[in-house]
Amino acid sequence: MTADSETFDVVVVGGGGAGLAAAAEAARLGRSVVLLEKNPEPGGSTSWSVGSMTVTNSPHQRKAGIQDTPQAHFEDMEKHAGPLAQRDNPVLRRILVENTTDMLEWLMRIGVVFVGPMPEPPHRYNRMHNVVPNSRSFAYHLARHCRRLGVDMRVNSAARRLLTEGGRVGGVEAQGADGATRDFRARGGVVVASGDYSASRDLKAEFASPDLAEVDAVNVTATGDGHRMARELGAVVVNGDIIRGPIMRFIPPTRENLLRRLPPWRPLAVFMAWCYEHVPQRLLRPFLMSFLTTALGPSPELYQEGAILINRRGERFTDELGKPNLDTARQPDRIAWILFDRRVAEKFTAWPYYVSTAPGVSYAYLADYRRNRADIYHEAPTLEGLAASMGVPGEALARAVSVYNQGERGARPALDAAPFYALGPVKSYVVFTDGGLKVDSELRVLRGDGSAIPGLYAAGSAGQGGLLLEGHGHHLGWGFISGRIAGRNAAFAVPPRKGMGDA
Repeated sequence: MTADSETFDVVVVGGGGAGLAAAAEAARLGRSVVLLEKNPEPGGSTSWSVGSMTVTNSPHQRKAGIQDTPQAHFEDMEKHAGPLAQRDNPVLRRILVENTTDMLEWLMRIGVVFVGPMPEPPHRYNRMHNVVPNSRSFAYHLARHCRRLGVDMRVNSAARRLLTEGGRVGGVEAQGADGATRDFRARGGVVVASGDYSASRDLKAEFASPDLAEVDAVNVTATGDGHRMARELGAVVVNGDIIRGPIMRFIPPTRENLLRRLPPWRPLAVFMAWCYEHVPQRLLRPFLMSFLTTALGPSPELYQEGAILINRRGERFTDELGKPNLDTARQPDRIAWILFDRRVAEKFTAWPYYVSTAPGVSYAYLADYRRNRADIYHEAPTLEGLAASMGVPGEALARAVSVYNQGERGARPALDAAPFYALGPVKSYVVFTDGGLKVDSELRVLRGDGSAIPGLYAAGSAGQGGLLLEGHGHHLGWGFISGRIAGRNAAFAVPPRKGMGDA
């Protein structure tokens, strides 16, 4: 059966930061734009992020008296990449660093508010800017901006394949929530901004390893849809094996904390930014902790000081100083608890022994978890009592600790000082994948031989093109910058209209 069809100047696949930026830019140029988002609301992985942006020559830097340059940023990104630096795409890296100032100021003009700048070595200057009140602010303000510009936003619309005619990509077939398909034709270009493939077991297995394929994703809807569709037309993926994970994070609370529930209204964000600059840190700290203890994971220093990992069966299952993240992903329900005793607990009450951190924001200690995450904080005078609190078999837990104390601990201290503690469950996640479609400086998608696929552009994680984005804030920045460039070029690809009757 022939699908229904609609025609626009530009079709954008994906409603995360990159897709919203692409749609906004194409609409700003007067083009008709449809944005297809498979989820019930826009946001994508952008709304799952901490919300950091790495920017040079920002208003915040200038106010702080920092004289920064894109060239210095370009050089510092290579330091972040470390041994992978030879696999970077310097052309795309140059595009990123040359556009961060304009990108941040554009976001600020449409209502997004930032605090900073903050340090993140090896950056030589403070470049990290954090969004307030939370990362949902990006999608909130960008979606409003898109609607004001006339973008037709279709949620619950999952892209299934790219439509071609005469060798050129001319649209997208999408499926709605009711199962019906519809063709969205593009007079100009199609922008694939569908995110990464962190939730795709088959793509992770193909590009990385079968072990990583079994690790769950933070964003369960990041299934590499754009990668699949473009590869069917000859596109190739660059740096597909570079994956951020597995990495441990505490399971999310059943109810979101206050910070995540705050509406991203500009007046509230401005007030929060003012507080960040003027209110003493000791008064701000409890508020920051409600965020830190929700979004982040445990420091490996816990294991180095003697903490062990226990699975749902009450067993110690790994060498905590080896590859515990990957081993946790193989356990029942892929979860574990971090167990330690009073001596370890007493250390993790002050710097330099912190349980979690967000660079440039603050550090969280054991007392912060007791206060803010009672659902994952366990304390008892005996191992049997601790096991009951954790919900694991008491005999197995006691046996695991005894075996550890009697010789499996190496140079680490024994766990025999009551009371006993556990934090968890923790779960091993893939946070994001860095494999993106090969693109040129105009964000046109390329085949393996370097030729462009006419009419097809990619942005964000889908259009990462070999660019290495180590450190905080580079993925978001690339999403917005590449999205605007891809949207602009897709808009310019619209042929001149001959008359008002032209469809």
